[in-house]
Amino acid sequence: MPVTDSHCHLASHRFDVAEIPGLLDRATAAGVHRVVTLATCLGDLPRNLELARDPRVHACIGIHPCDVTNSPDDAFARLATHTGDPRVCAIGETGLDYYHPAPDGWSDDHYHARQRDFLRRHFELAVSSGLNVVVHTRDRRGHASFEDALAIYHEFAATTRAVFHCFAGPWENAGRVIALGGLVSFGGTSTFKSADAIRETLARCPAGSFMLETDAPYLAPEPYRGSRNEPAYTAATAARAATVRGESPEKTAAHTESACDGFFRLENRGA
Repeated sequence: MPVTDSHCHLASHRFDVAEIPGLLDRATAAGVHRVVTLATCLGDLPRNLELARDPRVHACIGIHPCDVTNSPDDAFARLATHTGDPRVCAIGETGLDYYHPAPDGWSDDHYHARQRDFLRRHFELAVSSGLNVVVHTRDRRGHASFEDALAIYHEFAATTRAVFHCFAGPWENAGRVIALGGLVSFGGTSTFKSADAIRETLARCPAGSFMLETDAPYLAPEPYRGSRNEPAYTAATAARAATVRGESPEKTAAHTESACDGFFRLENRGA
């Protein structure tokens, strides 16, 4: 059974426009039949939407937390003009990033506060448009960004869902997301030799509560670690996930596909 790459960045400068058709063909040949590409700023929104003209590709629209200081005051009005586009399947990538330092002229406190404001506004946009939200969290140490993002999600959980992508936390945190009706998503990091804790979380997630991704062009899974990641490599992560969970590859694919269909509303989009 084929699988979906639920999170990648096909508009990244690391992918040349001319190579995208071949990249998608490699994914299809590897059993990855759908790809969700995510905008990270207003500037790459047009290219993501253009890529989603291919029926194998679906787009998410949002502003990455590391780009909030570059985004204009009318950013959400501009995003809102695209929420009815059938190529758009969710809001994101948004979230909180406490790993990278604040840009020049910003204190960490003000930078993080603007990220929290933007995350709330992404959730508000999701609620008003009937879409779900893709959330990024990253800390230099501890789990502060996760805790803050989860608290914001809690404010909106009755009316929309969130996936915490590239999840690397303990099962206790994953369970809190799932208890709110959300999902977690696992990428190439779950295959790394040092990632026993991530695999423990993956093993404990109930069927239907998680998805698979690449976050391409970043974080290629074993045995491709160190190379540029691409959607075809979702197959390697899926195979490892099945082994970790003691399931057949077909069973893992079936319940992750169901999770993707429901979260991204792909069953309603002719996917």
